[in-house]
This record gives sequence, C-alpha cells and structure tokens, in this order.
Amino acid sequence: MKTKDLAYAYKVRHALDQHVVNLPASTTERLANARKVAMTHKKSDSGVRAIAPQLATAGGYSYSSHAHPAWGWLGRMGFVVPLAALVFGLMGIHQYEQHQQVLEAASIDAEVLTDELPLSAYLDHGFDAYLDKGAE
Repeated sequence: MKTKDLAYAYKVRHALDQHVVNLPASTTERLANARKVAMTHKKSDSGVRAIAPQLATAGGYSYSSHAHPAWGWLGRMGFVVPLAALVFGLMGIHQYEQHQQVLEAASIDAEVLTDELPLSAYLDHGFDAYLDKGAE
C-alpha cells in the first residue's frame, strides 16, 4: 500500500472509532455480524514462500543493499558505469572523426599547395570543365 493510502486509511479508522459511540445498537450489531462473515471469507495465509536469489561473494556478503550496507553502492554502479562508458565512447568517436576531417583537409591543402598551377586557375569556372575532360 502506498504511504498516502495508508495515511488515509488510518484517518478513516480514527474517525470511525470516534463516532462509533453515537451509532444505534442495531447498527453496531449488524456491523459486528458483517465483520464476522467477512473474517470467515478471508483467505488464510499461504505457507508458500518465495525465494529471491541474490549475488554473493565467497565471504558471504550479498550485493543487495539490504543485506550489507557496504555493498549497496555496487548495485547503483550497475547503471552508472555502462552509461559513463557509452558517453565516453561517443565522445571518443566524435574526437576521432574530427581528427580524420582535419587530416583530410590538410592533405587536400598540401596537394593544392604542391601543385604547379596558380591559385587563380582553381577559381576559373572553365578550369572545372578542363578537369572533367581530363578525367575522361
């Protein structure tokens, strides 16, 4: 039960307990009979128990935060460590791609600068057509 529901149930019970003395005797008898009937229909507690396995070390410490408080941080790290690895991996891929783009731009600049053509030839629109013919 949630905390709000439990608090509400306690308030209702308290209010009913305060005003039970004002109820007529016939009403209290009917309520007592209804309670007896409800208790006969109530399911008995089952003897079946659920077993929840937990990881444990050879020393007997459980990785559950309830068993030993010193190991509680390990359960929280199960989410944080993979998330941090993902973020650092993506940052590394981004840095690598930027480095590759810089290297490609530098190699193109080096090829242009070592060529014997003047820079004005690259700005000429007719030169693009000459390069296309030369590639064929």
